[in-house]
This record gives sequence, structure tokens and C-alpha cells, in this order.
Amino acid sequence: MAGRVEGKIAFITGGGSGMGREHALLMVEEGATIIVSDVNEAGGRETLSMINSKGGQGTFINFDASSESAWQAAVSQVISTFGRVDILVNNAGILIMKPIWETTGPELDRILDVNVKGVFFGCKHILPAMQKAGGGSIINISSIYGVIGANMASAYQASKGAVRILTKSVAVEYAPFNIRCNSIHPGVIRTPMTTDLLTTDASTRAILGSTILRRPAEPREVAYPVLFLASSESSYITGAEIMVDGGYTTM
Repeated sequence: MAGRVEGKIAFITGGGSGMGREHALLMVEEGATIIVSDVNEAGGRETLSMINSKGGQGTFINFDASSESAWQAAVSQVISTFGRVDILVNNAGILIMKPIWETTGPELDRILDVNVKGVFFGCKHILPAMQKAGGGSIINISSIYGVIGANMASAYQASKGAVRILTKSVAVEYAPFNIRCNSIHPGVIRTPMTTDLLTTDASTRAILGSTILRRPAEPREVAYPVLFLASSESSYITGAEIMVDGGYTTM
């Protein structure tokens, strides 16, 4: 199916690598104009170059998603350039793998700043633009660790659990304005964030845990559900959480 998001304006955070890049490239293939944002300027511009090579349109904004003032400036720039935002993918995130007793205050602050405030501010400042445009779709990237417990990830899990519930709150509050908000919960995905965790067969088996498909996912396998939620095909879905985890959470 071509043109599933034809003519839509999509704002994607963390678009300079990994899942964010795949979300951007797949939506370009389906007709969207992409705003790529990332603190990694080289990665973000590389994604934009890849978009252009596919004949797509877009722009890159270098900004820190954890900063409210940066969000305000970015949204203002996007509205000035494109007039509206139809799709927001809150994808930017960081991972700290430590037990709770080893996690420092600054580490907790940083992971909450990026993973929670980044999503909160993104919703807060995109929602008025979507409301003015008559509707939109927000997709927040949480994690299986926003739903279940695990070792060595207390701060990360706290942040992703917050994203899960924030998503439902936004869905309830903005349903009257034709704005849908859903969360995606990836399992083990082969991205730069997980490179160090997938270096050997033993470490890969350990991190896969109860994944019944017994392999990590490729980023595009997450991008397809994101595309579905961004498109009109999911018009009756809001406040939902979609597991893209190879069956991890079934056990």
C-alpha cells in the first residue's frame, strides 16, 4: 500500500539513528514530509540525506527534547515552515542499565528529563497545533519495560511506565479534538542503543529473556506499527499500547 500517510507532516524525535531513522524513512516512502530532530546533528543530517535520496521532503532540527524552550522554538519553526503537524513520534530516549542502589541522582534526573519530560513537552507543545489543524496522531515510544519488571533497569522502567500512562491521559483529554495518542512498547531491538547488549550469543540470549521468537527485532519491524498508528487505518484506536516484543510479555 503506497501513500498511507500521503501529504502528512510528521515530527520525529531521535530521528538520527536506530528506530527513529526507520520511522522517518518508512513514512517518507508512504508520502509524508518529515521533520527529523536529534541532538546528534551528524546522524540527523544523515537521515535527512537519506530522505532526500528517496525523493522525499523534510528538514532537520538539532535540539534537546528534554528542553521545553527548545520544543517551543522547534514547534514554532515547523508551523512557520509547514503550517501544521499531523503526526508526532516521541521516539527520543536513553537507556541506563543499573540496579536501583547504584543509580545516582543525576542519572535518574537525566533519564527522566529525556524519556519523560521530552515526551511530555512534545505532547504539550504539539497538541495546540494539532487542535488548530483539526486533529492528529501522537505515537509515544515506551518499552516492554514500561509494562513489566526486570533487573538492572529501575530508572529506565520508571521513565517508560510514565510514558505509558501519560499516553492514556493525553488520549482521554484530546479525544474531543480528533487527536489520537497511542504507545508502542518495543522489546529487544537491534539499534545503536542495544549494540553493547548483543555482542555475543550468550549476552543476546540473556537480554532476549522470554522472547518467544528467539531473536531481536530490526528497527523496521517497529516502524510498521508506528506507521499504522500514524495513518487513518488506525482511526478508531487511541489510548492503546501495542507490544512489538516477539512475544516477550506473553510469558
